[in-house]
Amino acid sequence: MVEPLWTLSEIVNATRGACLGARATPVLGFSIDSRSLAPGDAFVAIRGPNRDGHAFVAAALDQGAACAIVDKSFPPGDEQKLVRVGDTLDALNALGRTARTRAKHTMVIAVTGSAGKTGTKEALRLALEPSGSVHASAKSFNNHWGVPLSLANMPREVRFGVFEIGMNHAGEIDVLTKLVRPHIAIVTTVAPVHLGFFRSVEAIADAKSEIFHGLEPGGTAIINRDIPYYQRLKDHALGRGATIVGFGEAPDAEAHLRDIVLGPDGSNVSADILGETIAYRLGAPGRHVVQNSLALLAAAKLAGADLPLAARALAGLHAQTGRGARTLIEAQAGRMAIIDESYNANPASMRAALATLGLTPRGEFRRRVAVLGDMLELGPDGPRLHRELAEFIDGAGVDVVFACGELMGSLFEALPTSRRGAYARTAEELGPQLIGAVGPGDAIMVKGSLGSRMAPLVEALKRRFGTEAAPA
Repeated sequence: MVEPLWTLSEIVNATRGACLGARATPVLGFSIDSRSLAPGDAFVAIRGPNRDGHAFVAAALDQGAACAIVDKSFPPGDEQKLVRVGDTLDALNALGRTARTRAKHTMVIAVTGSAGKTGTKEALRLALEPSGSVHASAKSFNNHWGVPLSLANMPREVRFGVFEIGMNHAGEIDVLTKLVRPHIAIVTTVAPVHLGFFRSVEAIADAKSEIFHGLEPGGTAIINRDIPYYQRLKDHALGRGATIVGFGEAPDAEAHLRDIVLGPDGSNVSADILGETIAYRLGAPGRHVVQNSLALLAAAKLAGADLPLAARALAGLHAQTGRGARTLIEAQAGRMAIIDESYNANPASMRAALATLGLTPRGEFRRRVAVLGDMLELGPDGPRLHRELAEFIDGAGVDVVFACGELMGSLFEALPTSRRGAYARTAEELGPQLIGAVGPGDAIMVKGSLGSRMAPLVEALKRRFGTEAAPA
């Protein structure tokens, strides 16, 4: 029998709600999406900008929800299963706060940064597992509802808790980190992201440094030593009484790179982690992945995990869907690679993705193809930041670029004619031109902000060329 995560009584007490149900009713977890809710979960009816969760309460209960947390104004229903509260988002925060308070023996690690948050969180989960039980944020649950939801789902007896914290406005991380109350806080990098909401990259660094506001007394700040904003972040962390650990290629970083061999499917690394030299294999490619592995191994060691076991586990790291996952298609006319970077994009992650495409071996793939959609939320600097990608396309040895979106038009015009594949206003319009121009022998990387809708292009490529798959 699965041990309940909560009881109805505990939920009512934490949220200061009201319910007529049996107080001993077990609750196995929390969900805010009736489509993914598992039987025995509590459904939290969040009012969002596009839909109101209260419209899905009946569906959640039909699917076996143990209870539903609803506003007091919700119409009468199965009062045995309705927990009525003043505000459901406030209730979710209260559940997260209670879960964090009762996890008295859990080492908690929080991750933020302009790029690499989710990948670092997932790699940290993998690295910690050989040393004990791990609870980590699901998917990219890093915002004002994702963080408290992740906390509420944390078991009371777990050795490690790993939470991703994101933002696009100043002040957001401050609130979330005070919920998480980490012992260790990682800042992967600071880059020109969400410039539509910030006056400068320095302001972004200040917003990222809010993660130190919630550090537990005696906590540690793990900061990228190689970025221009290291000292700025360090000063913020010192102001909160944190111990500082730098990571990167700088020799004076407490977690620093000693040697690296980059490959299309992963990297071999030698590093010094807090005075301990260790060699390990990373199962996902990219110099940025290597960089962030230094931070997560430092966090693992500080959290009390076995460092050699943590490093060894990273051989099992794989790029995720939308974040570098590779599909290899063996067709009669040759091999193709489709690299799915479609989940999101900003200047830092775009440069990293292009550099990783540049690792593709020429002997295996004749052409490196970049399919690029707009990077959004960059404000007035958007056109310039897109044009500047031309330098990195050249550095990665990309042979041809297919582009879509108004901003990517700035890049397309900056490219030499020999590198221009095709341009369209939208990803949907680009699709037929792309599929008609690529084929076996190509390594194709697809990337853009979520709003650019690049993921359907990845699926279209798989459908078109996957049907031709045959043993090589």
